[in-house]
Amino acid sequence: MCYNIVKYQKILEKSLKPKRYIHSIGVMYTAQNLAMRYNISLEKAGIAGILHDCAKEMDEDELFKFCKKKDIEITNDEIMSPSLLHSKVGAYIAKEKYEITDDDIINAIRYHTTGHADMSMLEKIIYIADYIEPNRKIIPGLDEVRKIVYIDIDKACRIVLENTINYLKESRKHIDNNSIDAYNYYTRS
Repeated sequence: MCYNIVKYQKILEKSLKPKRYIHSIGVMYTAQNLAMRYNISLEKAGIAGILHDCAKEMDEDELFKFCKKKDIEITNDEIMSPSLLHSKVGAYIAKEKYEITDDDIINAIRYHTTGHADMSMLEKIIYIADYIEPNRKIIPGLDEVRKIVYIDIDKACRIVLENTINYLKESRKHIDNNSIDAYNYYTRS
């Protein structure tokens, strides 16, 4: 596997808003840092990190149209929370536009928003890196997750899932079934 991460950075710098690009760079570096801690490929972590939000600039209408055009299934959860589609569309774009062939990278992009039960190490790293990257605004539990992730990544996943689910409940927003399944899985682990 030999991907050109610098090329992806240059493309994304032009296609993402500056704040989103800075966030993506932060996720990339955080993911690579966690990859060193958990002994997985820095290249895979960096690629998944930089590309995780490659579809984030698309609005809801564009996401729905893209899914229809490319015959990408839309779940009831995604109908209730259309912004979730950016991760699924991003995975598709990573595969087609950026020619990513590694399924672990594709799945890390696909599930970086919701998580799912029994995530791979790369999936957990991208899920957590998106939450804790240095440019992230201060949110409840952020400092705790930043500390615990280097000790117990599964516990960090549980905390992030719990915080996210609680936020969505308080905001009266829809909670994706993948997040519920992931929370139940990491609560039992």
